Amino acid sequence: MTDVLPDLPAQGSGADGTSATVARSRPMRLAPTDVLRLGLLGIRTRKTRAALSALGISIGIATLIIVTGIPASSQKALLNELSALGTNMLRAEPMPDQDPPVLLPEEADGMAARIAPVTVASAVANTHAALARSDRVDAGDSAGISVLASRTDLLDAINGTVQAGRFLSAATDEFPTVVLGYVAAGRLGINELTPGREPPQVFIGRHWFTVIGILDPMPLAPEIERSVLVGWEAARHLLRFDGHPTVIYVQAREDALEDVRAVLPATLHPELPGLVQVSRPSDALAAKRVTENTFSALFLGLAGVALLVGGIGVANTMVVSVLERRREIGLRRALGASRGQIRAQFLTESVALSGLGGVIGTVLGVSATLGYAAYQGWPPVIPAAAVAGGIGGAAVVGVLAGVYPSIRASRLTPTEALAAP
Repeated sequence: MTDVLPDLPAQGSGADGTSATVARSRPMRLAPTDVLRLGLLGIRTRKTRAALSALGISIGIATLIIVTGIPASSQKALLNELSALGTNMLRAEPMPDQDPPVLLPEEADGMAARIAPVTVASAVANTHAALARSDRVDAGDSAGISVLASRTDLLDAINGTVQAGRFLSAATDEFPTVVLGYVAAGRLGINELTPGREPPQVFIGRHWFTVIGILDPMPLAPEIERSVLVGWEAARHLLRFDGHPTVIYVQAREDALEDVRAVLPATLHPELPGLVQVSRPSDALAAKRVTENTFSALFLGLAGVALLVGGIGVANTMVVSVLERRREIGLRRALGASRGQIRAQFLTESVALSGLGGVIGTVLGVSATLGYAAYQGWPPVIPAAAVAGGIGGAAVVGVLAGVYPSIRASRLTPTEALAAP
């Protein structure tokens, strides 16, 4: 298409003295909206083929999201199970059998909490108090149950839960109340707490303590299962507890766990850090890191294959489109369309086709992933990169798939294109 300018006087004169005129023309520039309209022309006029082509890229993008979303959901469920094994937990305590005994500072758990990667720190202390089911039983017959003074945030540090009743709190810290570990409750014959009935009591030292809670089993801290937990201040006032913790429980960011372990002894006992022993990270942490790396590599490979399949389908569709529409290309070239305009038309059509398929594929992939995760009981995980890549990747694939067909279409001369069968 051309824009013909009005006749203008020439700079010279003709032989008869009249002014010569020339007609000048220039290619018409298309606005972006016009380019988009021409690009969508092939999609609107060939709806069935466009739908099938979009279906191809949709399947590819849906596959991309499914092969990342479903394994990510499965991975999240697995990592949650591994985290429950204490992958981010450390335990610090003084070296045993020292003369004199090693005493940690009274605020040792608070000192540990000030380490930057630490998320929670708590403590317990052995009160060495005698426990009995009643005041008429021999105080030495404690059935292997320890009486521990406990901080109120202990359960957060050891991933513990309450089976019945409630745990120690600021409101009960100074009162004669106790929480029983799972094994300790069984040995004392206290297996449940019935609401509305008078709670059971145990005799510790020379005082009666009311049972306000029973804990669930704790594989991460089996020593807590065989213990009776007393409030920190109540232990001070009633059991002559000196306030020095004997075990510090710490949870920290997994990526910095080794660093926290290295500085923990000097933090808890600056004078003699060598007399503080710290547990090594759980073997489950190494398994968790291997699992993360393995799944990441799997995601990348499957996503690449899915995008490749979708891109080949779009490229094939665009090449066929150029072959079928050579007469249209020749007519537009004969009317003055430039090669750049022809390239823009077919490139826009390729991107629009891929973008439509990307949106549809993203919706299908997200829906399938959510449904399967719910069926398996996994926490649903839709990687943001997969969703963004589903749409953005489709557009990129459309550009790459449309480059060759658009260049091929622009190189057709008007005579060659119009003479095509």
